[in-house]
Amino acid sequence: MSQRSCLSIILAAGEGTRMKSAVPKVLHTIAGLPMVAHVVKAAEAAGSGDLALVIGHGADEMRKAALKFAPKVETFVQEKRLGTAHAVLAARAAISRGYEDILVMFGDTPLIDPEALAAARLKLAEGAAVVVVGFRTENPSGYGRLIEKAGKLVAIREEKDCSDEEKKITFCNGGLMAVAGRHALKLLDQVGSKNAKGEYYLTDIVEIAAAQGLDVVAIEASFENALGINNRAELAQAEGIWQARRRHEAMLSGVTLIAPETVFFSHDTDIGADTIIEPNVWFGPGVKIATGAKIHAFSHIEGATIASNCDVGPFARLRPGADLRNKAKVGNFCEVKQAIVEEGAKVNHLTYIGDARIGAGANIGAGTITCNYDGYSKFFTDIGEGAFIGSNSSLVAPVSIGKGGYIASGSVITESVPDDALAFGRARQRTLPGKGKELRERFASAAAAHKKG
Repeated sequence: MSQRSCLSIILAAGEGTRMKSAVPKVLHTIAGLPMVAHVVKAAEAAGSGDLALVIGHGADEMRKAALKFAPKVETFVQEKRLGTAHAVLAARAAISRGYEDILVMFGDTPLIDPEALAAARLKLAEGAAVVVVGFRTENPSGYGRLIEKAGKLVAIREEKDCSDEEKKITFCNGGLMAVAGRHALKLLDQVGSKNAKGEYYLTDIVEIAAAQGLDVVAIEASFENALGINNRAELAQAEGIWQARRRHEAMLSGVTLIAPETVFFSHDTDIGADTIIEPNVWFGPGVKIATGAKIHAFSHIEGATIASNCDVGPFARLRPGADLRNKAKVGNFCEVKQAIVEEGAKVNHLTYIGDARIGAGANIGAGTITCNYDGYSKFFTDIGEGAFIGSNSSLVAPVSIGKGGYIASGSVITESVPDDALAFGRARQRTLPGKGKELRERFASAAAAHKKG
């Protein structure tokens, strides 16, 4: 299939009013990726060389977003919403370049399977002029029916136009269509608007092609391929389906999910075999985990790299730029951001590490923070191999702690510490006998006087 030229036209001009959102419908996300980007990825996986995105509502916003997930996509604007065939023809300039295969998809069907697209392209390669992807359901109410005769598709009939016998058909239109490039413009230009809405329907090319003796066929895919998103409830439904698919894939690839239904992946989460993920873990975009790691319950991980045999959580937060090397540990109620935690280093509990390097084998005591921000700029903290940072220490960046350095608990460190040095950054303790009792009595007297006043 890769030898055949292919253009994928993705229709994304709808206003999506039922989403009740200022954001264009197709930019709402599934697994952290705009739903239209899922469609783009499927098209690319099916061997589509070029992409045309037909936009309308929020055109400028759509163009900017498209540059992120499909930098080579061409955008075409459908100025007036006059039906699906009219929308496809907005990309006439692209269609006219003479592609062998034309795929037409909708930007609000994020669960489209690349295998369904590849199957449609295969039918074109075998000589079909038009291929429609359908699905079967025991409850076809509300869907257009695929009318077949002698194994050929002769029409797509909307339910309101179906006869009683046709309403019994359970093979329904999934929306996805493939058209042989040599026939595409001729068929599209013959679509008329003599219908109740006065619109140009893409589905009409089925009857037009069949009437001309061209080969028109339907292939079957799962219902999920046709699941269009119109509101937030359907968005959540699609998210659930996507997550269930991804969890299943992860477990089959050797990842242990103790409570799969409580783990949420991003579209690009990459997890190695023999990793164990406990319940209630959330992965944002940009997470890569090597083999043998353990992610404990209630951890939140985004934009992080976790090497083999690391231990994370419970209740850990890894933010973008967190880079944990082999056998590193980030424990409970810790936050790491834009920092390297080298091999065997431990950040056990109640700690914030930002804009820093923690050397191999170093130990960071509870309550330690790197003070990396002065309100205007970020500064770096470097902690050497084997260093020990006592509990409740504040390291005021820019600062470095040398190899084997030792920071006494409760210190505020504002100057760099050489290798193997011990640093104290706290006031000398003074103990005043009886002073505690005196203070309590004074405070109690003042409080009583305040109440009387």
